[in-house]
Amino acid sequence: MTLLADLLSTVFERRYLPTRAVKADGRPFQALTVELMGTSSEISGQTVAHQILDRYIGWDDDEKMSFFIHLAEDMTISPEAVRAALESYERGQTRESYRVFMTTAEPPRQEFIRRLNQVPGATHLLVRMREDLLRLGKETASLQALDLDFRHLFASWFNRGFLVLRPINWESPAHILEKIIAYEAVHTISSWDDLRRRVQPADRRCYAFFHPAMPDEPLIFVEVALTSGVPGSVQDLLAEDRDVISAAEADTAVFYSISNCQAGLAGISFGNSLIKQVMADLAIEVAGLKTSVTLSPIPGLTAWLATEKITTDPSDGPRMRALAAAYLLSAKRSDGLPVDSVARFHLGNGALLHQLHADADLSENGMAQSGGVMVNYLYDPGKVSANHERFATRRTIAASAEIRALHTSAKKMLSGELGA
Repeated sequence: MTLLADLLSTVFERRYLPTRAVKADGRPFQALTVELMGTSSEISGQTVAHQILDRYIGWDDDEKMSFFIHLAEDMTISPEAVRAALESYERGQTRESYRVFMTTAEPPRQEFIRRLNQVPGATHLLVRMREDLLRLGKETASLQALDLDFRHLFASWFNRGFLVLRPINWESPAHILEKIIAYEAVHTISSWDDLRRRVQPADRRCYAFFHPAMPDEPLIFVEVALTSGVPGSVQDLLAEDRDVISAAEADTAVFYSISNCQAGLAGISFGNSLIKQVMADLAIEVAGLKTSVTLSPIPGLTAWLATEKITTDPSDGPRMRALAAAYLLSAKRSDGLPVDSVARFHLGNGALLHQLHADADLSENGMAQSGGVMVNYLYDPGKVSANHERFATRRTIAASAEIRALHTSAKKMLSGELGA
């Protein structure tokens, strides 16, 4: 699997580099966008696209903002043309009337972005471009609309069918391992020795999705511990002096950290496919596995308790577990989905709220966000589809009897302060 992935990466590897072969001119970028959209020559189109991308790399935020405003306001749809095309299509649903409607309903900036992507290695730069757009366009409605075009295109370009799953181990290239350290977003990797403990032992695994156009950039990765039984503490999983077991001794796969790596791909879902693909691969590799769970943070618990004016004492484990159950089952957004982002992710994937553990993450971040409480989400292959369907259609949360009992305890404890 590793050899095949590396071969694919070699075949498709493309990295954008500014080029001196393209002679820059003094025209404003607006003129370059017009020329790029008007050319029918692949060679001249790439030449102009190179100029635009080379300029973008050197721009400051004000210049990038002007560029985004140009795309948003000058390269959007024409409402009049769309209405006329729709009326024509309604009068006669022909191939031509439908083609015209499709063309007018798509803003020109989508084709502009496609033409930029024809330059070898431009995909990664366009991902970085969207990262800038998300950062700069938070308060501007037209830029938020522009982001929908980037997101629409990226959803196709980064379709699961194009992604390559690669195992990450101690023999992986150093530049990839450096990025795993940098991108770890759940449990900080403090050193190379810390990384070695997560990817080298026989009871540890790490997997990442890559795209052929970005072979040196992981898109998302998951760290997995093979254990005997379901763990209740991340300290135990990551301890320097823990006892390593062989893969043959393991009966549980624990997904204890999932990190998205590219801010410019926010909103493009990879995690669902990643977890299910890794589960399938591990089931083949490790014959004794019977259970797949996460050991997940509860990032919004402390903030929610403060908002609800509920007093907390992290040293009171039973109370903290009960309050965490109440939060995960009761705290909802206006659309009926859980407030907690991690809960939305795993429950949306069809997982079940399985167990809660006090004193499970004693790090500074773990104590600040959840008073040290962590949760296991259980992925039961035979129930994932049904759980997902009930959650998606009826907002029903699959939860174990233990979790529901803790929720009942919390309601009694708080004398009806929390909803059912």
